Amino acid sequence: MSEPQNPAKPRPPLPEDDARKNDQDLAREEKFRRLIETGLEPFPHRADPTHTVSDIVAAYAASPRETLEASKTRVAVAGRILSLRPMGKAAFFHISDGRSKLQVYIRADIAGQEAYERFALLDLGDHVLVRGELFRTRTNELTVLAAGCDFLAKCLHPLPEKWHGLQDVELRYRRRYLDLIMNPEVMEVFRLRSAIVAHIRRFFDERGYIEVETPMMHAIAGGALARPFITHHNALDIDLYLRVAPELFLKRLVVGGMAKVYEINRNFRNEGIDAAHNPEFTMLEFYEAYRDYEDMMAMTEELLGGLSRALLGADEFPFGERTISFKPPFKRLKFMDALAHYSGLSRAIFEDPAAVIAYGERLAPDKKPLTYGRALDIIFDKHVKDNLVQPTFIINPPKDVSPLAKAAKDNPREAARFELMVGGMELANAFSELTDPAEQKLRFEQQAEERRKGDDETHPIDLDYVQALEYGLPPTGGEGIGIDRLVMLLANRKTIREVILFPLLRPKE
Repeated sequence: MSEPQNPAKPRPPLPEDDARKNDQDLAREEKFRRLIETGLEPFPHRADPTHTVSDIVAAYAASPRETLEASKTRVAVAGRILSLRPMGKAAFFHISDGRSKLQVYIRADIAGQEAYERFALLDLGDHVLVRGELFRTRTNELTVLAAGCDFLAKCLHPLPEKWHGLQDVELRYRRRYLDLIMNPEVMEVFRLRSAIVAHIRRFFDERGYIEVETPMMHAIAGGALARPFITHHNALDIDLYLRVAPELFLKRLVVGGMAKVYEINRNFRNEGIDAAHNPEFTMLEFYEAYRDYEDMMAMTEELLGGLSRALLGADEFPFGERTISFKPPFKRLKFMDALAHYSGLSRAIFEDPAAVIAYGERLAPDKKPLTYGRALDIIFDKHVKDNLVQPTFIINPPKDVSPLAKAAKDNPREAARFELMVGGMELANAFSELTDPAEQKLRFEQQAEERRKGDDETHPIDLDYVQALEYGLPPTGGEGIGIDRLVMLLANRKTIREVILFPLLRPKE
């Protein structure tokens, strides 16, 4: 244990005992008081490890006993204590950096009697810095023989024993720090998430895209058909919306001459919460001039296939009980063909808009679709989506639910658009962007009329965006990919809460 230090000023007392504390909490507080009384700094400013636990395990896991004895490799390694086995004047314990574990052996005759007595005041969960030589025990376990052990932080509450098996799984999300401590596989999910985002950035940077940041607060909640969150700016005395999508600002940049742009950032939608939806989520959106949605399909296949191979080592990966393949080419299926194939409805019903709207209302009485296209969307969600496990481009959906997309070349009632479905979820959405300002204004007006009739998931009129189009948006392909759902797929997690560090939860009373 490190040498005593004289604090410059008295330490504030620990919080008074209250009803929330149990005997173990109180015992830990008492040990902490005794530790402070020895003169140690209870909240040190820094530590100086030479290695991480993972560094040591990676570098020396295969080193035989004789090699370690000959090299006398000295390390200083920091970690959290995850197990303790005291044995009189000696003890074994394990420390972890959140990814790997390493055994430490401390003896009073090597570390010193005073230091060992201070060590005896430590608990599971405490942070320490261990200094010593690497060796192997009689059971051949890689171990640090501690010449010193510095105290770094106190864990004032006992760690949970069976955290992953708790029936109240929300408690893992509320106290994500404990989930990360107790479940190394959870830490790996978020390491994978970080690697996915880094790979995506490299992909677009290497192709000449510019990464940009666009506003999070909008005067008009545009870019997607979704209900927004509303906030208020006091100084300007105006209501603003948390953005539902960055699309319209990114396309303004294309008008301005940024021919290739992308953004990875948060969107906010004031809607339901389920296995695939969280009110705040992360999206990748990218736009490229002189391209269309066919080009976006090819780029999506290239991005996802390369991502899987680079991070997982293969095109195929498990998702639940299924195996998904990101090997190109992905299947392509027209929206209306998918409806006819999976819904069980005759093609004749789709020629009767009133019947389709009535059927859509029976499927989702809370949504009450007012248009043919909206009803088709509901039928797709109820009958088709869950069947699309392997990557499938659903192309040319109805134009009236695609107000920002060009009409398809071969059918003016359809949009030049695709949705990529994987694992029963929408993973991506892309358009040949609508570039005609007069047509865009008309589409906005049609959406406004639907809003007046009661549809609150329509696109508002944004005349400033129309004016931007009047300066000339070249042919452009654009796409959004849900980062959270992509992580769900590659990490084999069935709920979005498993891949967001701090998902939104109902406050506890």
